[in-house]
Amino acid sequence: MIGGSHGIGLELARILMKDYQVYIASRTKDNISGIPVTHIPFDTLKDELDLDVLPEEIHGFVYSPGSINLKPFKMLSAENFSEDMEINFFSMVRVLKDIMPRMAEGSSMVFFSTVAVATGMPFHTSIAAAKGAVEGFARALAAEYAPKVRCNVIAPSLIDTPLASRLLNNDRKKQMMAERHPLKRVGKTDDIAQLAALLLSDSGSWITGQTFGVDGGISSLNIT
Repeated sequence: MIGGSHGIGLELARILMKDYQVYIASRTKDNISGIPVTHIPFDTLKDELDLDVLPEEIHGFVYSPGSINLKPFKMLSAENFSEDMEINFFSMVRVLKDIMPRMAEGSSMVFFSTVAVATGMPFHTSIAAAKGAVEGFARALAAEYAPKVRCNVIAPSLIDTPLASRLLNNDRKKQMMAERHPLKRVGKTDDIAQLAALLLSDSGSWITGQTFGVDGGISSLNIT
């Protein structure tokens, strides 16, 4: 798992460690020092992944680093778009180039997108572009590596994680964000991690090339 010391990645690690040996490659060991996982120091923007620490066969892979860079298009520079593409897409591609030869028969990969790819939202041009690349890439990869490797994407709406703290840093903001969703709450890390765990497991063995909206209904329901 790339990323896993915070947010969705950490919640997913807690689920997976009950049944699997989990490897987390991340910049820090925050929050994982007390759980039975193997940590690999890794900055996705700077480092090469230390493959010597990993097993020869990998049965599941998750790329969870992301960004939330919400600004009007006129305030976004070309560099802002490059930065979002780098952390969300190009860094993922570099890691995959290293580990694809180790992916086992019947293995599974899970990537993360955003509800803003399928549903146009103001101020999301940069992150929607980067995550749109992830979705298209995942479908093509799923086709290319079927039936050996399954690849799926989860596209959440706003989730209460450290990454989203600026958008949820007081009760008024939390209430406003909750009201935007038909289910009247912001997402929790467990909402996303449970689906990711299923997709990685044998229970998801007939699922590939899909993007799942886990978003409190905001992408498909209009109840106003």
